[in-house]
Amino acid sequence: MTQQKQRRRPMSREEALERQERQRLRKEKEQESRELAKGPIDLTFCLLVLLLTAIGLVMLLSASFPSAYYETKNNDPTFYFRKQGIFAVMGVAAMFLISKINYQWFRKFAKPLLYVSVILLILVAIPGIGIVRNNARRWLGFPGTSLQFQPSEIAKMAVVLYFSDTISKKKDKMRTTRYGILPYLLILGVLAVLMMLEPHLSGTVLILGTGAALMLVGGIRWAWVGAAVGFVGGVAALMLSGVIKYGQSRIAMWQDPFIDARGDGYQLSQSLISIGSGGLLGVGLGKSRQKFLYLPEEHNDFIFAIICEELGLIGASIIMLLFAALILRGYWIALHTRDRFGCLLVVGVTTLIAMQVFLNIGVVTGLLPTTGISLPFFSYGGTALLIQLAEMGIVLSVSRQMKPTKAG
Repeated sequence: MTQQKQRRRPMSREEALERQERQRLRKEKEQESRELAKGPIDLTFCLLVLLLTAIGLVMLLSASFPSAYYETKNNDPTFYFRKQGIFAVMGVAAMFLISKINYQWFRKFAKPLLYVSVILLILVAIPGIGIVRNNARRWLGFPGTSLQFQPSEIAKMAVVLYFSDTISKKKDKMRTTRYGILPYLLILGVLAVLMMLEPHLSGTVLILGTGAALMLVGGIRWAWVGAAVGFVGGVAALMLSGVIKYGQSRIAMWQDPFIDARGDGYQLSQSLISIGSGGLLGVGLGKSRQKFLYLPEEHNDFIFAIICEELGLIGASIIMLLFAALILRGYWIALHTRDRFGCLLVVGVTTLIAMQVFLNIGVVTGLLPTTGISLPFFSYGGTALLIQLAEMGIVLSVSRQMKPTKAG
């Protein structure tokens, strides 16, 4: 049975002219965007990233050489440093390369990257495929190599890209439940469930927090913000009171790690000893005692404790100020972008870094219950460092098209 094709109504002269005008304006806008993308990067942000990366490599060498010597096959004290250094060089190159790309081009990767991250999170949860470490299945490996990565790192960037792309197009629709709340709650819910199967509490918090920040900047109603804060506060209260049993041992050790300093509280108690040993000026770069196989994860999640021990309160405070300057500069760039998409991209990336720094330092100092989360630019992890520097490249790409600031 054949179907008769419907003939389209001939376009009127006025409609044709209007269509041509829209095409002309779109081409002009694309040309303007290409010209703006050739502008200078934000030098302050770039220098802060390079400085933190350089200091991070120095501290990684200092913190890791005892474990690298005793735990690697060839007793190579520079093993972790060399691997991290290679990824740092690759990451800096990727940062400058990405900074030269017009950030509007990243829109096309928003949806595919989200799909890929969901597939990878499903794969990592499958026994025999996901790599187990410290009772958590969070890693996937490349066959035939020793390279491993956490799919959660890709999921973080996928949330930033997808949320930035879709929210920037909705504008006033973000104030509606149908368009501004439900689609994003569904995405965050799926990712949170998959990540808690690993389990990966800190990564879940990072993704939920970044998604919430983007929705807030995108224009959702403040009533939803209040409801979210109330929900999180309620869950925290239930966990602290013991009604929710998950993580009770961690909460007990957080409240007083020295009640079981040789067992569950060992890591946090050793971290606090490291911090206390540093005092005001520290024991000196390279002279930490706790890194000699006393403090677990001394070159990874708990590297900040070694920083405090070797550089003291003053040195640790300087590093925290550098992170604060980077974060504030990131938000400053977001305030001076030319469009919503660029603003949301920078807010998402900067919020990721800000939350990760706060959570890591909070855990190491005993402010927050212990959970596995690394310190950006410092903790050992080549693929994580590579992704972080690539994210910094996105911020620099957006900075090329900032609105000119008024002199004086």
